[in-house]
Amino acid sequence: MNMKTQLFFVTALLCSMSLKAQTVSMADFGLKPGTRENAVPYVQKALEACKGKAQATLVFPKGRYDFWPQHCIEREYFESNTSDINPKRLAILIEEAEGLTIEGDSSDFIFHDRMQPFTIDHSRNITIKNVSVDWDIPLMAQAEVLAVTDQYIDLRINAYESPYVIEKGKLLFVGEGWKSQWTSTMEYDRNTLTVVPKTGDQGVLGKKSEDYSAQELSIGVVRLNYPFKRKPAVGNLLQLRHSNRDHAGVFIVDSKDVTIENFNLYHCAGLGILSQYSENLSYRNVRCVPNEKKGRILSGHDDGFQVSNCKGDLVIDNCVFHGLADDPINVHGTSVRIEERPNDYTLRCKFTHHQSIGMHWANVGDKVGFIDNKIMQTVATDIVKSFRMIDKELFELSFEQAVPKGMIIGNALENLTWTCHVSITNSFFKSCRARGILVTTPCKVVIENNIFESSGSAILIAGDANYWYESGAVKDVVIRKNIFRAPCLTSMYQFTEGVISVFPEIPQKDEKTLPFHSNIIITENEFHLFDYPILYALSVDGIEFSNNKLIRSRQFEPFHKRKYGLTFESCRKITVKGNTAEGDVLGNTIQLINTPKKECKLTKDSFFNY
Repeated sequence: MNMKTQLFFVTALLCSMSLKAQTVSMADFGLKPGTRENAVPYVQKALEACKGKAQATLVFPKGRYDFWPQHCIEREYFESNTSDINPKRLAILIEEAEGLTIEGDSSDFIFHDRMQPFTIDHSRNITIKNVSVDWDIPLMAQAEVLAVTDQYIDLRINAYESPYVIEKGKLLFVGEGWKSQWTSTMEYDRNTLTVVPKTGDQGVLGKKSEDYSAQELSIGVVRLNYPFKRKPAVGNLLQLRHSNRDHAGVFIVDSKDVTIENFNLYHCAGLGILSQYSENLSYRNVRCVPNEKKGRILSGHDDGFQVSNCKGDLVIDNCVFHGLADDPINVHGTSVRIEERPNDYTLRCKFTHHQSIGMHWANVGDKVGFIDNKIMQTVATDIVKSFRMIDKELFELSFEQAVPKGMIIGNALENLTWTCHVSITNSFFKSCRARGILVTTPCKVVIENNIFESSGSAILIAGDANYWYESGAVKDVVIRKNIFRAPCLTSMYQFTEGVISVFPEIPQKDEKTLPFHSNIIITENEFHLFDYPILYALSVDGIEFSNNKLIRSRQFEPFHKRKYGLTFESCRKITVKGNTAEGDVLGNTIQLINTPKKECKLTKDSFFNY
């Protein structure tokens, strides 16, 4: 054997040993799948063993792993759009890690009681893949409608996975360490598994339905006594929402370069994947859907993906959403209210929404915008010189330049550094409560090759500094080559004024008010329309609706109050061209509100007219 050959074999052996050293198996720590033993302490030891290893992979041999509250790390986290209930219970905490992969090998991770399955904190280059997350006893419930009369409704509830009690005539659900009262309802058609039209937030059971009196007829069969104003159909399935949104499924904070792929999120206690103050996120083949094997129509307790104050690139590809109790995707910043001006260079500000508090809102060097919240205009920008938390609702920050004199108490700030580029492609937005995609960011947004069956608007571009305080005026949005199916806009929710709705909250607006959003292109899409409103756009400078195919659907009866296909309010530089129609599409007219006709360029070959 010559020297070159010897060198080759030695190098190969060293590489093999190196690769082996970087792979850590849960089996090496004594954890076996299928035993229902608490995996939490084993995983903590395994993660500790991964520290110091470059590009380590922690492997879970295929099977079922159970995670119980005992031994969970408890820590205070202020999570965006989440109830302030602390400490959080953390089943798997990835902290100050780099180059780590969690390889689930198609395993089922089953969680018990209220906890956060995955937390990624101050880490980078992290991948979680080939994992399914679920609960045996979910933190929502569902029921089948057995009988409906003028005086009562009978429901069948799976008492094993949704244990319940009746106290003082009210239905409460109990679990592994918790009890909570049923508070709201969604009705799904038993055949199509879509939200029943004209229900949504208008109420499945009608006004004063909370005055019901419950009685158990037999185990798993409950009668709700009350002359309900609206009645669900026999055989349909009800989502019975209860409890708080207190833990995310995956929480990513102060981290960078995180990938979630081949991941089934069948259920969680709050938001599905919540990321805040993180950079470069990739979600591929993530499914926030009900577990069909368990006969469920419920999936996540709230939104699917919540992306709050993140920067870099957000890539969402080949994902599926169904049965969520809130919007599948919400991308936004967090604006804050000015409370006090101690000096010309310093402001004290407040988190105003009770579910978004306590966050480290800015770093030294961040760029901040000053917003006149009455007209929603950014009047100036500056750089943060210092930041100090006072309490979980109030903080103080100083700037390099003097605060603009026009800034008064009640105006708002927006952090312009923590905004992200967004790409949402090849994904399926099945029926859920509320809308499909909510996005407000000044960076580039591409929404392409998706299918929408959203109960409300498929896409909502909002933004405000008055109630939700979800910031981000869009500057460059392309909505292209998507299919919007007939279930879109079959129920009403907040801001659902069209299949695509652009609806920033602007308290004072007229023809002189400068537009809030800009440069939105909606092109080469296919709309299946049973009703009139296709697009509603408020306060946009530069919006194009072009080369879209409009197809009449008779799957549902028209009901929306808007009787125009396209409505532009307080908009400028409008282009409508090249759109075609099949069948007697209802919404073929354009409505202009506080918008001069000269601002709308309508080509002769367009389907639309005034």
